Amino acid sequence: MSTVAWITARGLFGRRRVLLLLPLPALLVGLALLCRAYDVNPAEWGPPVLVGLGLAVVLPVVTLIVGTGVLGSEVDDGTIVHILTKPLPRRDIVLAKLGVAIGVSAVTAAVPLFVAGALADSARLGLALAAAAAVGACAYSAFFLMLSLLTRRPVLLGLVYILVWEGLLGNFVSGTRVLSIQQYVITIADRIEPTVLLDSKVSGTLSVVMAAIFIVGCTVAAVDRLRSFSMAGETS
Repeated sequence: MSTVAWITARGLFGRRRVLLLLPLPALLVGLALLCRAYDVNPAEWGPPVLVGLGLAVVLPVVTLIVGTGVLGSEVDDGTIVHILTKPLPRRDIVLAKLGVAIGVSAVTAAVPLFVAGALADSARLGLALAAAAAVGACAYSAFFLMLSLLTRRPVLLGLVYILVWEGLLGNFVSGTRVLSIQQYVITIADRIEPTVLLDSKVSGTLSVVMAAIFIVGCTVAAVDRLRSFSMAGETS
């Protein structure tokens, strides 16, 4: 399992795709520093930067890039066959790759969110945002990893989920928020450190429970799908 994780991490950081992780976090920190330098009221720039950019764009997009890359690229180029021939339970393969995706995504998103939150209000808000981002990274990673096994266009479907379901419908149709990871993250951060800069629209209990369901449910579905890949390979 550790070997699979190491190979996955090495492959991920060896691709040009990893360069796509840098601009958005840098933009988030840069905007926060700029607003702080010009002494702009945090009530004016906090919500659009922390939520509109940080939680609604940086976190899900970074996780989409990583989550669909740790296994999806191997499915696309056919090297998934080499992994499936190893004497490893499919569960261990998925968990190893999911662990890498969560670790990379959480660090890449949580660090700039901590910095931006500290600049907007306090270190406590920064820590709350970082902790919530870590939970979001778990849920998003499991979801996008599952998509990479279910479809050949996981990035496209992931963007549809982020932009249409969470971005468009989530702001205007209240019922869709129940299945919005973004809303869970906002609520968790707001419960850890209540602030006017965050506008939570779902309950704390619902956020924790649904985040757990996303993580467990998508992971189980990914393991089951990978088992079907194995069966197909054995019969072909």
